[in-house]
Amino acid sequence: MTYSIIQKSKLEETKRFDAEYYQPEYLAVEKKLNSIKTKTIHEVAKSVVNFGAYSLCNSIQWQDSGVPYLNVQDIKEGYINLDDTKFISEKVNEILEKSKVQEGQVILTMAGTIGNVAVAHKIPLKVNSNQATAKITFKKDISPYFITAFLNSYYGRNQIIREIVSSVQPNIFLFQIKNFKIPVASKNKQNEVEKIYIRGLDELENSKFLYSQAENLLLDELKIKNLDLEDKLNYVVKLSEAEKYKREDAEYFQPKYRNLIEHLKKNCNGVLLGEIASIKKGIEPGADAYLDSGKQFIRVSSMSKYGINDNDQKYLTEDLYNELKEKHEPKKGEILLTKDASPGIAYVLKNNIEGIISGGVLRLKLKNKNIEGEYLALCLNSIVGQMHAERDAGGSIIKHWKPEQIKNVVIPVLSKQIQQKISSLVCESFEKRIKAKELLEEAKRKVEEMIEGN
Repeated sequence: MTYSIIQKSKLEETKRFDAEYYQPEYLAVEKKLNSIKTKTIHEVAKSVVNFGAYSLCNSIQWQDSGVPYLNVQDIKEGYINLDDTKFISEKVNEILEKSKVQEGQVILTMAGTIGNVAVAHKIPLKVNSNQATAKITFKKDISPYFITAFLNSYYGRNQIIREIVSSVQPNIFLFQIKNFKIPVASKNKQNEVEKIYIRGLDELENSKFLYSQAENLLLDELKIKNLDLEDKLNYVVKLSEAEKYKREDAEYFQPKYRNLIEHLKKNCNGVLLGEIASIKKGIEPGADAYLDSGKQFIRVSSMSKYGINDNDQKYLTEDLYNELKEKHEPKKGEILLTKDASPGIAYVLKNNIEGIISGGVLRLKLKNKNIEGEYLALCLNSIVGQMHAERDAGGSIIKHWKPEQIKNVVIPVLSKQIQQKISSLVCESFEKRIKAKELLEEAKRKVEEMIEGN
């Protein structure tokens, strides 16, 4: 049994009566920070704002382009991901004046996935954000990179998690953020951490650039850029077509889908995915089986085209893992593909893992040695796979891409030489991403060593 003995005066000071707040790990972090020289964020920041104007945010209309609008899911551990960001108009951006994001600010998520911290580094000239993100502007002598490294470190992270207020929707408030303790460090120490951190972010940008090169090479070779893939307001569909596909939603029959598929078949040596890869389903043991530690359980929310992330990661018991692993543990070289909620995310597993895939994820294993795994995953992540998923899984509130539909995705088969060139760019991109993660971890470790060595 784990327990902590707390003085009554301490309870009165913190006004927290939940036992979780006084976990030994949190108390040890508090004790360590109290043993070194610190200042609060309030003392070292110019401003800490979130602009909780919910009534204004409710009237936002999303656009295909414009001013990026950051949501909680766009704030990763250490960096801002603009890949799937929504956009608002210039007019709305001006209305939401107080929630604009400025270069060099530290962004901290306050709801949803709480406690992700990133620095606004080389962001577009205009960026806005929702009310669940705190924007912290620091004084000139404080490095936002050093602060971000600290808040993502063991000591910073535990400070944040401890302060989460559990309710119907857990959250953290601005007054709590202002009271977070920050270690006082010399300019030289801050600069040392900042340089490592920026190198990590630069490697991340290099990774994205290489991946976009691979995508552009694929699209150039497929000559897709010249196709008419715009939505049409009016088009005619035969009744026999609707009966054949058992679909009554007009969106399914948008001409753009037929234009793409016919082009892939006629001009790109298109073959059905089911002909070149076997497909195996995952399993859903139920939420009651989820643990906070144990064997990895890979869900749709864990997946991105760049890999398996730790966001809201769930785990299974050793016994359940052993029971399921023969049929549901993915192997190195297999392609994981999401089919539910966010269908069409593909990733080639780089190493064997001890884990199970959920019912919303499929395992693809190549049958044909003439197809490169990284090439196939890129095809699925590109407009080729995404338009198939968009057509097949549309027409419902919660998207479901059926395995029978996935087998009929048309995959273009380019020459082996081009496939290998594309795969090489993708692999180099992933290597850069690994290096970026190592550097961001090194920056955190430097801060931890500074605290522990003090």
